[in-house]
Amino acid sequence: MQADKMYMKKAVALAKKGRWHTYQNPLVGAVIVKNGQIIATGYHAKYGAWHAEKMALATCSHPEELKGSTLYVTLEPCAHYGKQPPCVQAVIDSGISRVVIGQVDPNPLVTGKGIQRLKDHHITVKVGVGQELVAALNPHYNYFYQHGLPYITLKQALSLDGKMTSYQGRRTQITGRAANQLVHAERQAYQAILVGSGTIIADNPQLLPKPQEDHVPIRIILDRRGRTLHFDQYHVFATTEPIWIFTKPELVHLPTPPHVKLIGLTEPTVKAVVAYLAQQKIQSVYVEGGATIHRAFLAAGSYQEIVTYLAPKILGTGLSAFAGKEAIDTTELQFDRIEKVGTDLKIVSKRRP
Repeated sequence: MQADKMYMKKAVALAKKGRWHTYQNPLVGAVIVKNGQIIATGYHAKYGAWHAEKMALATCSHPEELKGSTLYVTLEPCAHYGKQPPCVQAVIDSGISRVVIGQVDPNPLVTGKGIQRLKDHHITVKVGVGQELVAALNPHYNYFYQHGLPYITLKQALSLDGKMTSYQGRRTQITGRAANQLVHAERQAYQAILVGSGTIIADNPQLLPKPQEDHVPIRIILDRRGRTLHFDQYHVFATTEPIWIFTKPELVHLPTPPHVKLIGLTEPTVKAVVAYLAQQKIQSVYVEGGATIHRAFLAAGSYQEIVTYLAPKILGTGLSAFAGKEAIDTTELQFDRIEKVGTDLKIVSKRRP
């Protein structure tokens, strides 16, 4: 039905209002319709706050109209107790007679359970309306629960001749102001930001998003030799947001500031790091480099997309993208989108399905 698609599109727009505020929870929007009129709307505004269905039910001006109405919700209503009681019971109790769902929740705590509860109470359920729009709301959440691994993006800034820096070990400003600002904003969309020790030493970054929202990403440093464990030397340690450093096991007993966690890995491979992050429920990782780290992730096949900021300049000499020793097979990706950002181009390439 065309009306179903129209109301689901409205629910998707509502869901986007919670962007960057829901942390490990998905973006969800809800619309309640009676006799062709929208009588209530809701969305998941913040981690720990009402879910979309609860907000819509609670803010309905005339609760008696809920009986016999249709609920449009982008994601399957939850049937378990978490930060909030199960939404499916509130929907059942409200008298809603039909529920249109955009996507089955891939989280095994929920998958199919909410739908079955609705059907058990003789509520008509329709699933899969506006699937593409709905799936695009939560790509990281979906991937994590479908594969048991974090969604990983490799981000790089390059000159036209494929260089990341003029000289290895020295910071080179590649992109312009607009691209730099966008990268700062993009960081907030991920639950972790990852770099190698070389990036900390050469660039001395803070690795924080701007602006900062409710939940700041964990900053992760791969430092097998312990080169960055001088906590008074680098900007990344000057703020109190969490930092995880993967290093050799004999260094994990060193004294650290309260916000710094040392993680010892006997085999400090990309696969081992990613497995640890998955165990810690980290759903998404923004890998900012450098070139050697990018190559290691590429060689391990531990990535879902590559974001390249391409600047209109030639460096001539310097460190090339994906420089390193690991063997890499020919890799074919597909362009997802290309856009102009200030003076630069942003190219998003994704792995082929």
